[in-house]
Amino acid sequence: MSRLYEGINKYVSKYLSTRIVFLMDVTLCVISTLLVAMFTNLFFDIPFFGGRFLLISLLSSGFFAGLMFYLTRVYRMIIRHFAPRDLIRIFVALLGRAVLMTLLVLLLIRRLPTVIFTMLAVDLLLALVLLVAVRLVMIVVFETYKQRLREDKGMRILVYGTGDKSVAAITRLQNSSHYKIVGFLEQVPKKTGMQHLIADKPVYTFTEASQFDSVRERTGADGILFTTEAEAQANQELINHAITKHVKTLIIPTVDEVIDGKVMQGRAREVRIEDLLGRSEIKISLDEIKSSLQDKVVMVTGAAGSIGSELCRQIASFNVLRIILFDNAETPMHNLRLELEERYPKLEFVPVIGDVRSEERLDYCFRKWRPQVVFHAAAYKHVPLMEENPCEAVRVNCNGSRTVADKCIQYDVEKMVMISTDKAVNPTNIMGCSKRIAEIYVQSLGLAIERGEVQGKTKFVTTRFGNVLGSNGSVIPRFRDQIERGGPVTVTHPEITRFFMTIPEACRLVLEAATLGNGNQIFVFDMGKSVKIDTLARRMIELAGFAPGKDIQIEYTGLRPGEKLYEEVLSNAENTLPTPHDRIRIARVREYDYAAAAQTLDELKRLATEVDIPSTVKLMKAFVPEFKSKNSRFAEYDK
Repeated sequence: MSRLYEGINKYVSKYLSTRIVFLMDVTLCVISTLLVAMFTNLFFDIPFFGGRFLLISLLSSGFFAGLMFYLTRVYRMIIRHFAPRDLIRIFVALLGRAVLMTLLVLLLIRRLPTVIFTMLAVDLLLALVLLVAVRLVMIVVFETYKQRLREDKGMRILVYGTGDKSVAAITRLQNSSHYKIVGFLEQVPKKTGMQHLIADKPVYTFTEASQFDSVRERTGADGILFTTEAEAQANQELINHAITKHVKTLIIPTVDEVIDGKVMQGRAREVRIEDLLGRSEIKISLDEIKSSLQDKVVMVTGAAGSIGSELCRQIASFNVLRIILFDNAETPMHNLRLELEERYPKLEFVPVIGDVRSEERLDYCFRKWRPQVVFHAAAYKHVPLMEENPCEAVRVNCNGSRTVADKCIQYDVEKMVMISTDKAVNPTNIMGCSKRIAEIYVQSLGLAIERGEVQGKTKFVTTRFGNVLGSNGSVIPRFRDQIERGGPVTVTHPEITRFFMTIPEACRLVLEAATLGNGNQIFVFDMGKSVKIDTLARRMIELAGFAPGKDIQIEYTGLRPGEKLYEEVLSNAENTLPTPHDRIRIARVREYDYAAAAQTLDELKRLATEVDIPSTVKLMKAFVPEFKSKNSRFAEYDK
């Protein structure tokens, strides 16, 4: 049955040949003339009616029909798009045929008997009915077949590109009940159309996105499948055009969407904004990371957050002995535990509900489970919220990080990797400064161990990167919710830009940085090119199938307290040093004395606990002199 469908599809997926349409219409006209002549001969006695008269009638009917169809180009009309205006062209062609046949009768017998006139009139109407009826039947049959095929085989998709990954998609999806591959789609400089076959599938070419419409009509395609994020990113014009035509844009799941080491068979997902803003795949030293983590107990603070949870997913694939999940968010922790236990049933996960502000809870966790490697991702991260709650930013981001680092020393942890932010560079807000203070303490502690001033063996690594796409509470989920509600989409400023990185690639770089150097360094990530938030909002609206400014409005709300218009570039050659990885560099930063840092954090803890906001902020600015508040009530303390 499947072979039968394939054979039929070779014809119904293409437009019917104009030659076939021409011959079909001429034949129908001849049949109409024959039927009228036979019917007339049954009920009327016509003296001149005979074999010669019938032959001349049939030949003239076919000849004049062919002539008029050629002149009016009726045969070039696409049957599946038959419309009322096409009926007029057919009628004009048949009327011309009738006139020519009338002239022929006058030429042969020099008169026009009433019965002949009636025959010609009935012939015209019957031919019109036959031509229209056959077209309607063909349309019904085609639509019925197409619907049946879609029901039987699922979504009809075109695979973009003709490379190895595209060809492999056929093998991967050939047994899928969700998709039916109808061919390949390739963009070429000039000629369009079906050029050749690859893996027994036709290759349809186009030069501009608008030309995809004709390819879609030929194939009945419901979607376009991209095999890599790079392909999707390079074809945003095609994606936008497809969306306006209600054609699905799909992508093969990446390595980051792996379950139990195997990509889900027979499934693809829709293209997301993250795919369009991503860059080429980041390569990491899998063997080195595996050797540094294999058979070890790993602890992740902030494990239920966006970065922490992805770190847990990736760490779980490196044959670690145990993962300690430390977070104070109960429901996200519960969901993460269920997910990891399902994906990695043989790996031990220990969920610990705790807060990095609690020294007693951290001490219990370190004492009982003895982690060997700690990834510290617990932090408050939302700039406006921390601008309103500076003391809590200090308690969590500064003193919480200090407590984790001190416990690493106390319990002989081999390495602590702290997750920082690009907002720690020349901070303009409380959140960024609190993370910079955490960096200062962790680095000064590591240097103090190197100098023998503090007893311990822990190596400290700090990683800085910018905004991550799709993290909890970030701009993309907010825009997505606003679009689902019908808008408006709120942007703080039309010119505001940000650097973005996907959560999986950020975590891969964190793991890679953990294997580089001898510790006590701050690694910064190459975030690529900055993205205009206004452009991001407009792309998301278009991906959702709406028109920005028409279906969904964009409103500008003004910069929030502590918010920068442009973020700092992390990886300039002037302020960084290279590493073996081309996407990771070492930040050049001022080194602080450990004793001074510890004393400052003691005082910050006291002030924050007392909720003395002015004194807390003043001390932060004194300790980090480059901290200059922007669009904030704390700017007065810069004077």
